[in-house]
Amino acid sequence: MSPRPAPLRRPDWLKVSLDTGEDYRALKRLVGEQALHTVCEEARCPNLHECWNARSATFMILGDTCTRHCGFCSVGKGRPLAPDADEPRRVAAAVRAMGCRHAVLTSVDRDDLPDLGAGHWAATLRAVRAASPGITIETLIPDFQGRRDCLAAVMAERPEVLSHNVETVPERYKPVRHDSSWTRSLAVLAMAREWQPAYAVGIKSGMMLGLGETREQLLAAMDELLAAGCEILTLGQYLSPTRSHLPVQRFVPPDEFAELKAIGEAMGFKHVEAGPFVRSSYMAHKHVGL
Repeated sequence: MSPRPAPLRRPDWLKVSLDTGEDYRALKRLVGEQALHTVCEEARCPNLHECWNARSATFMILGDTCTRHCGFCSVGKGRPLAPDADEPRRVAAAVRAMGCRHAVLTSVDRDDLPDLGAGHWAATLRAVRAASPGITIETLIPDFQGRRDCLAAVMAERPEVLSHNVETVPERYKPVRHDSSWTRSLAVLAMAREWQPAYAVGIKSGMMLGLGETREQLLAAMDELLAAGCEILTLGQYLSPTRSHLPVQRFVPPDEFAELKAIGEAMGFKHVEAGPFVRSSYMAHKHVGL
């Protein structure tokens, strides 16, 4: 077996200065005390310190073990524990303690559960709204295997933003999301669009760049997302969590991200958040009501 090539050297624009201020430390204590998981930590987000200093976090429910094996993701894989029935209360308590006006919730895939975790999702949304009246919520959901009943359970709680990330272009799905399907993810977004007349929900998705996609593939994927009903799009640089994950094929410069933002909004997206450090929940409060 040939040795794995050395990883690409990160350019200067990808150097982050860490600021562990008091708000960051307070939120870290809160997450630990409530025995909660955040995608900020699990996915090694480069914006963690910026967001936590602003008392903003994306809570990951249904445990920290995923039933799928995506090549880009640092979240643990394997056989998860049973859902924690007290988790919705603890998430709601943490969101209230943070004083959030907007909350972002996500989860691992739970293909092991009969309802794929949809009931736990609904319970968490109800608990957060009960603890923080007037809050707005973004739900960054898995694909629920394309099941309408599971999506309906989440949509019935009326999230302000329904987000589901396609992550990459369809041509790169085999190495990046080999347990998932581009067609199925688009179908989830299209189903969510059907609830818009009743719920006025914003529909959002995100992709990582630098995984070997071509510009033509990216623009075609953006066009398909728009046709499926996606209104808000995030584009960020893929950063390999460890040497055992998929390597970065290319670092996309900031000016190219700015160009893609302009192209996407000219195509018809209501908003495109694009930049090397952009992640799906970055600046998520700005996406409510778009």
